[in-house]
Amino acid sequence: MAVTSTKPSAPEGHADLKTIVGPQRELLDQLLDKWGQLLLTTLCEQPRRFNELKREFDGITQKPLTQSLRRLERNGLVERRVLQQRPVAVEYRITPLGRTLQEPFLMLRAWTADHLAEVERHRDAYDGRPDTL
Repeated sequence: MAVTSTKPSAPEGHADLKTIVGPQRELLDQLLDKWGQLLLTTLCEQPRRFNELKREFDGITQKPLTQSLRRLERNGLVERRVLQQRPVAVEYRITPLGRTLQEPFLMLRAWTADHLAEVERHRDAYDGRPDTL
């Protein structure tokens, strides 16, 4: 008699979320780091020059912006174009692969808006517990 598992499996073609390791973990970390998701969402709207991005994101300095853009470019999610003008400028735009992240990121953003009040209630309750002081 064959034994079958009642444990749900990942949809066909999708990774089992409990086994995300190595390169998949690295990619998720890069997409969801402090600036990656914001940069991709912004570039889905329209191409931006480096200095436009720097001005748009309060608190980002040149080094982390450059590092994040390079990682996204290396992953094929963003492309960098040097504009031949005076002074020379660099523009970043979303690639077709990068655009595939627009819907999931918008869903995540909507989820945070829909559930923020509930999350804040949980935070307040947690922070008020005697064992967390």
